[in-house]
Amino acid sequence: MPNSRLTQLGHRVAVPASPAEAKLESVANPHRDSDYVVRFTAPEFTCLCPITGQPDFAHFVIDYCPAKSLVESKSFKLYLNSFRNIGAFHEDATLTIGKRLVAVLKPKYLRIAGYWYPRGGMPIDVFWQTGHVPAGVFVPDLEVEPYRGRG
Repeated sequence: MPNSRLTQLGHRVAVPASPAEAKLESVANPHRDSDYVVRFTAPEFTCLCPITGQPDFAHFVIDYCPAKSLVESKSFKLYLNSFRNIGAFHEDATLTIGKRLVAVLKPKYLRIAGYWYPRGGMPIDVFWQTGHVPAGVFVPDLEVEPYRGRG
């Protein structure tokens, strides 16, 4: 059953110029009677260093237990892509994404793990979560190896 409130799914939409301009949309959770985990993995996230303008790359793993809403995935992809030309420190980008999801979805639980590729020879990994996992819910391990360089 289509959702008439959705403005991006099924339409040609340009990548928003910034995260602030991006419209993050949601759909109704069809299983509100069950607690479960939704995982998004974004292995090719990119933004810019706010000081040098050089590109920064991250691998994100986002787990959330939905309440009333699910994030609509096309709008979420466009939101993530909107960071491409924006300067942001690793910590800022990671928490901005997590907090925006929480504001839109109001999930029972959300965890975001940002595995950033080295800048200046040092990888920076950023983790943030809200609340506690509901009782009895399986949340898989993150399963992302720390950066080890070549070999």
